[in-house]
Amino acid sequence: MLNRRDFIGSIMLPAAALAAGLPARAGAASLSRPLPSGLADYPGTAEEVAQDENFWFEVQQSFTVDRSIMNLNNGGVCPAPAVVQNAMKRHLDFSNTAPAYVLWRVLEPQKESVRSALAMQWGVSPEEVAITRNASESLQICQLGIDLQRGDEVLTTTQDYGRMLTTFEQRARREGIVLKKVTIPIPCEDPALIVRTIAGAMTDKTRIILISHIINITGQVMPAREVVEMARARGVPVIIDGAHALAQIEFKISDLNCDYYGVSLHKWLFAPHGTGLLYVRRDKVRGLWPMMAAAETLDNDIRKFEEIGTHPAANFLAIAEALTFHQGIGGARKEARLRFLRNTWAERLIDAGKGRVRLHTSLDPKFSCAIGTVQVNGIDSLDLANHLWDKHKILTVAIKHEEFEGVRVTPCVYTTMQELDRFCGVMEGVIRDGIPV
Repeated sequence: MLNRRDFIGSIMLPAAALAAGLPARAGAASLSRPLPSGLADYPGTAEEVAQDENFWFEVQQSFTVDRSIMNLNNGGVCPAPAVVQNAMKRHLDFSNTAPAYVLWRVLEPQKESVRSALAMQWGVSPEEVAITRNASESLQICQLGIDLQRGDEVLTTTQDYGRMLTTFEQRARREGIVLKKVTIPIPCEDPALIVRTIAGAMTDKTRIILISHIINITGQVMPAREVVEMARARGVPVIIDGAHALAQIEFKISDLNCDYYGVSLHKWLFAPHGTGLLYVRRDKVRGLWPMMAAAETLDNDIRKFEEIGTHPAANFLAIAEALTFHQGIGGARKEARLRFLRNTWAERLIDAGKGRVRLHTSLDPKFSCAIGTVQVNGIDSLDLANHLWDKHKILTVAIKHEEFEGVRVTPCVYTTMQELDRFCGVMEGVIRDGIPV
């Protein structure tokens, strides 16, 4: 049987060939770009590097994105850099040499090193980290795995992610629990007001609180730790939707002192599509039911949340390359760059709007980062998003919420200043003349 070392050697270019810039073998040319070297030692503060186009040019070359379109909807899902794609393909090819042997005896055990690396990066124990397929799976494990009785109340906000609201709405229909949703200002620059609002809606029947760390439709950074502290004092656990926070803003999960935290790693960590993380505080593991059945012997084991049957190992193992890429850029630099890109287009459109442009996202760095949602008064946001795509191949997403509307714009580290300039030019034309008929 072909062993792993021989297999990898047969599909990978020698390091000397990569260093010499030789082309990849047929079929792999588009994924031959190596991870940029030396970025971790690049001089300057995070804010200085955020505006250094030489640094970000090197980062941009690590991606295989299609530049004939402008993807400003990275809030949906981010592309993985070439080094991550290569790793995933390598593991997948190896898996197919002898799946029953390779998947379970070779690759699955290697997932433990990925678990440990993720735990170390975000300041928690490996025994508190499950590797899942996305934030929805991570959060639904918590939402469905906590025992509730008829009449028990779950508290969240009107701006939390639709799929997570749907999960509790189904429990309400099926089990008779009560879902309560509070409203918060858009945007909100008073974290104490958010905490007071949630606290004020709690009753003696409140059993769970669900909040987003960063709200997906506005980019609002929520006072997650403060909500956790308030709720814990009343004996109520908090589930935090961290889909947009992890690897977008610099923090440690341990900083939040939370009970449950769910993430999609294919967003801001740039991991393979279909990868996620679930954090469960150690003393909460036993009391949380997995979404798919696990043996009783796993009751106190974080791995019970990974009992999903046969699944690809390649996606999960390539998370390691995504984490290394993130660390090479530096979390603080990445956060600063994402905020700089958002401010670049947002401030320009506000200046051009002459009162017609409303930003539903705070520009205060304490309350936002990459995501910005903009509304042009008198222009339907869905029509605007369609115009951007149909006429200019600029991908955004229209937000139609019961409390507001706008176009959500989310650039990424591979986005160039020239692309943002073109986006702003199109938007300025719409602000000035409306959408062309």
